[in-house]
Amino acid sequence: MPAFDEPLHVGRPNIGDREAFLARVGEIFDRAWLSNDGPMVRELESRVAELVGVKHCVAVCNGTVALEIAIRALGLTGEVIVPSYTFVATAHALHWQGITPVFADIDPVTHTLDPDAVRRAITPRTTGIIAVHLWGRPAAVAELQAIADEHGLELMYDAAHAFACAHEGRMIGGFGRAEVFSFHATKFFNTFEGGAVVTDDDELAEKMRLMRNFGFAGYDNVIHPGTNGKMTEICAAMGLTNLDALDETIEVNRHNHAAYRAALADLPGIEVLDHEPGERRNFQYVVAQVGPACPVSRDELVDALHADNVLARRYFWPGCHRLQPYRDLFPDAGRDLPHTEQVADEVIVLPTGRAVTEADIEVIAGLLRARIGR
Repeated sequence: MPAFDEPLHVGRPNIGDREAFLARVGEIFDRAWLSNDGPMVRELESRVAELVGVKHCVAVCNGTVALEIAIRALGLTGEVIVPSYTFVATAHALHWQGITPVFADIDPVTHTLDPDAVRRAITPRTTGIIAVHLWGRPAAVAELQAIADEHGLELMYDAAHAFACAHEGRMIGGFGRAEVFSFHATKFFNTFEGGAVVTDDDELAEKMRLMRNFGFAGYDNVIHPGTNGKMTEICAAMGLTNLDALDETIEVNRHNHAAYRAALADLPGIEVLDHEPGERRNFQYVVAQVGPACPVSRDELVDALHADNVLARRYFWPGCHRLQPYRDLFPDAGRDLPHTEQVADEVIVLPTGRAVTEADIEVIAGLLRARIGR
């Protein structure tokens, strides 16, 4: 028999006060306003902008559309530098629009874009950089901004992992020209499905608001090319409910992260990634790196946990450059991505969130200890 009767997932949805959510649903029905920039969406945008400390939040239907709209609004063309160690949507949002993602290597400690690798990847066709704040840890924002300024490149961020996080006391969301959040159900803060672009740029925000609604500026007046990227009222209601519970959810995540670090501290070759003290973090992910000192491989540990209904994940394996269509387009990319390939082969992400208890974590640690033979 597996250790758990029901699977423990990475990214199981966190849900706030159900009664408060249902009350908001009642308001939506009473107004009979289900979509098209309704009051719930506007309230969510206002609260997110205030939390992040920016002027504008443009809520959309999902994080991938948020990336696509931001990329198009910034006028990116040709080549854009991105990490390969990220969710494939970061690259797809470029390729989908006829832009070539150029994969640069990561720092093996932070797992975010290595600025030196970014410099080496710049060509005459490069128009921008999309960096990723991974695991809630910030990318090298100062170094990347200096590179962008030096070469006249647009800089934006995929901040899907970094909602409600900060860097040197400044909330993530205010770096680069724009930052993109995902509010997918698997994120610690979710709107069922959704996303947003945040920015301090008035003109850019206005352009993105037009683009998410077919380019309409009032009735019967289309003034810009656009798509249907609007967030629904029901999704915004979920977001508002989960915003009310944000601090509580982060505290659960923080407690679980500390419990994992303590429970796994004596296992050889396994390091649970920590966060800088004093910085605001969401602790959304519990990330362990399985190094050479571990007597069994990362994949063997994943298989052992899956056998006991602990659905740990090999996140971002094997890297975007080894997925289609990029594997065929750039067959030799791996030669320039040694740290990406190393980290992709070593990372394991463990279940956390409101559905996971400290007792569950002790059981998971016991399963790992048994497989390693400790």
